Amino acid sequence: MERSKKPSAINAPSGGPQPQVDISSDNSKVTASLPTGESVDVLLHGATIISWKSGKQENLWLSEKAVLDGSKAVRGGIPVVFPVFGPPPANHATSKLPQHGFARTSRWEYLGKSTSESGALSQGGDDCVKLDFGLSSSNLSADAKKAWPYDFGLIYSVTLGRDGLQTVMNVRNEGKQPFEFQFLLHTYLAVKDISKVTVTGLMGATYTNKVLNATNHTETHAALPITAETDRVYASIAQDTTSVLQDGKPRFDVVRDNLDDAVVWNPWREKAAAMGDFAPKDGWRNMLCVEVGSVNGWQKLEAGDTFEAGQVIKSLL
Repeated sequence: MERSKKPSAINAPSGGPQPQVDISSDNSKVTASLPTGESVDVLLHGATIISWKSGKQENLWLSEKAVLDGSKAVRGGIPVVFPVFGPPPANHATSKLPQHGFARTSRWEYLGKSTSESGALSQGGDDCVKLDFGLSSSNLSADAKKAWPYDFGLIYSVTLGRDGLQTVMNVRNEGKQPFEFQFLLHTYLAVKDISKVTVTGLMGATYTNKVLNATNHTETHAALPITAETDRVYASIAQDTTSVLQDGKPRFDVVRDNLDDAVVWNPWREKAAAMGDFAPKDGWRNMLCVEVGSVNGWQKLEAGDTFEAGQVIKSLL
């Protein structure tokens, strides 16, 4: 699928040792690593990425009390939100689903790996590895099928490269009826000190401020500081790249691919204290969610159609 505004490929020099992929003994987790020290861990529960390291540096925040046994959504990492973002609206086809839908709480199938020679980030080398995960209507629980009775197929591709991580979702309508959906990647980025973090690339975008009674505003900060509870849904962002700076220095670039929206979220002290699976309780100082998605309205897929979108996150240490 060729699209404009595609993020540039992660560099993949050729030669040398090959990437490694391991599956845990209990078949709950897939781990990929590169000879240069980068690694990624993906749970089959929710296809949730729970770790992404550049060398020894962890790039994602994961709660110390995150539940990883499949009994609930994971607090941290990169949970997958589909087919609805937030509490489902009344009088909509998703209205009987739980908040954020079923993708993050369903067990996915590991479909296999491919090297960069055949992956989306290929530049002729072998220092990238792509992991594919699948979820379809046939994999859903009876309750989820009843709540959202559409035939669909998801393929989630996680590509680990030397200078970044790419996550791409392909949504297919495999039924005879059209359906509407929302999609978001709920990325928890690890930061050293939230009081010294700013976010760029959002100036001029309209956003819904959920902390201020879901009122609409226009972003006026070229570099947005995080100084209190923050929960903003930015729509139709002009720039493809949202950057996170620590102490004024670039830490992450988050490059959206075929997605116009993004959420910036930090629960701050009070909200973090109220979450039973959020730990340590001052962990809000060391995380910031920058969540790319399509959540301003609905994507509609006709029978047989597909939608593909995702992100590239670059660690800029």
